[in-house]
Amino acid sequence: MKAKRSVAALAVTGVAVVSVVAGIDLFSSPGSSSASEKVSGRAEMAVINSGKVLSGAATPSAAPKSTSSAADEAADAIRMRNQVELITAAQDAADVKMKAKNAALRRYEALAKADRSVQEERASRDAERKKYQGTPKEVAMNLLPDHGWSQSQFSCLEKLWNKESRWKVNADNPSSTAYGIPQALPGNRMAAYGKDWRTNPVTQIKWGLDYIEATYGSPCSAWGHSQAKGWY
Repeated sequence: MKAKRSVAALAVTGVAVVSVVAGIDLFSSPGSSSASEKVSGRAEMAVINSGKVLSGAATPSAAPKSTSSAADEAADAIRMRNQVELITAAQDAADVKMKAKNAALRRYEALAKADRSVQEERASRDAERKKYQGTPKEVAMNLLPDHGWSQSQFSCLEKLWNKESRWKVNADNPSSTAYGIPQALPGNRMAAYGKDWRTNPVTQIKWGLDYIEATYGSPCSAWGHSQAKGWY
């Protein structure tokens, strides 16, 4: 009876597999009970294993990507490449514009600096020229800062040269050969400051102020010496 039940089960899952595994005729006589039982057990195991194999074979594998998905990915890659190219081109154009702008700015700054330099040089020349304009006393006062003296020194200078020459450009001392506003002794000492030393008060004043600075340090010191000694 057990062998018959095994045959019925095998009919459902596949007789051919069982018969091969068992290696005997499942339809042998009922008298061989022990043989039938052994065959039945092995047949049932074969049926179970064959079911597992069939179950595994029936499981579908992972489905490959569809054609439409691959096309979408390719289209995305193309769009990304085009976007990168557009951004790169825009940034390159911006770099070119900024370089041109900076170059123009540097040229403008260079021109502005050159213009300022010209203006400053012109202003300096004008200021220098103005220092030598006016009366001899005005010229002397304008030149005081060049020696580091304040305007308060002018009162001493005015008194000193009033005493020496009364600020006359052609003042001449026959007894000593002193000459000019500062009474250079002899007068031709002033020739180093200009060939016009006999007639130009500016040339004489320049020499006189340099002499005072080198010898006394300031007009007031020179005036003090003149008062004490009678000469400077």
